[in-house]
Amino acid sequence: MPNDDNKKFIDFNQQVIDEFRAHHGRVGGPFEGGRLLLLTTTGRRSGNPHTTPMMFHREEGRLFVIASNVGAPRDPDWCLNLRAQPAVTVEVGDQEGSPPYAATASVLEGEDRAAVWARIAELYPFFVDHQTKAPREIPVVELTPA
Repeated sequence: MPNDDNKKFIDFNQQVIDEFRAHHGRVGGPFEGGRLLLLTTTGRRSGNPHTTPMMFHREEGRLFVIASNVGAPRDPDWCLNLRAQPAVTVEVGDQEGSPPYAATASVLEGEDRAAVWARIAELYPFFVDHQTKAPREIPVVELTPA
């Protein structure tokens, strides 16, 4: 049974998802003007689909999401899910009228991760704050169309 905070988080995410879909990727509130996508993963234990709204970064034709979990000690559930099942569905907020598409998620490593992380840190300094708090390397995940 979800606790009250978890239920509030789930309800908030569902409101963002509903608004995103109703307004072709545009949402208000704390995400107004932000670049959002919806990532649907398969639950690693349940096998059920789970959709999560999140910001993204595009660079040289590549699409990335950042598993910061606001600097929490563990990766977010969506990242744990895609590590177990990398087949995902993506809905991008900056492509009005674009249908959801299948993609493969892969966690970047080594020099590739370092290069992309450096650019993300430059453009979105709050991720540096998240990394400072986190006792783990924050995963950068590439979403490649299937």
